[in-house]
Amino acid sequence: MTEVVLYGRPGCHLCDDARDLLLAIREEHAFAFAEHDIEADDDLFRRYLERIPVIAIDGEERFELDFDPKAVRAALAAKVHR
Repeated sequence: MTEVVLYGRPGCHLCDDARDLLLAIREEHAFAFAEHDIEADDDLFRRYLERIPVIAIDGEERFELDFDPKAVRAALAAKVHR
C-alpha cells in the first residue's frame, strides 16, 4: 500500500491545507497516511523548518511549501493505481 507522510507543525496554515487535501484525496484513493510534527523531533525540526509542509510518497519527498493540488492528486492517483 502506498504510504504518504506529511511533515508540518501546529499553527501552520499551509500544513492545514496540505492535510485537508490529503484527507480528501484519501477518500478517493486508498493509502496509508501519517503526519509528523517537526516540533516534536529536533532532527525533523532542523531538516524541515523552512520547507513545511513537505509531502513524502513512499519515502520520496515529492512536494513542499506551496504545491499544486492537481499535481499532488495526480501523483497519488498514479502511485495508488499501479
